[in-house]
Amino acid sequence: MRKAVVRPTTMAGTTRGAIVIKVVEDMPLGTIGLEASGKVTDDDYRDVLVPAVEAALEHGKVRLLYVLDEKSSYSPGAMWADSKLWFKDLKGWERVAIVSDADWLEHAVKAFGWMMPGEVRVFESDDVRDAKAWLVGIDDD
Repeated sequence: MRKAVVRPTTMAGTTRGAIVIKVVEDMPLGTIGLEASGKVTDDDYRDVLVPAVEAALEHGKVRLLYVLDEKSSYSPGAMWADSKLWFKDLKGWERVAIVSDADWLEHAVKAFGWMMPGEVRVFESDDVRDAKAWLVGIDDD
């Protein structure tokens, strides 16, 4: 399976130039990993997340590691882009491991996870290794 190459992006329309979503390089074969920090916008989805997911879909089902720092937030446009991304190809999602210590995120996944395609599981920030193992089916407890 080929690995999609996606370059990190900077926040569009700001002078800050901070990387908001970047690709996690050391991922198991057949998975993709993204890490977000700061305020995620719809531009970040368009420029980084969507191309990475679309490339993964071309090669089979998506197994995504999404790491968010505790202070990450989403613009309304990013939330809309997020919902469109999930529902674009319902059968293309296999597993999504969300890694974060943000309580609001864990509560949101518990409340709305049933609407997301594929399996979704939340891991604490210090459990990235476990999240990667779960994505490839090593830890299916």
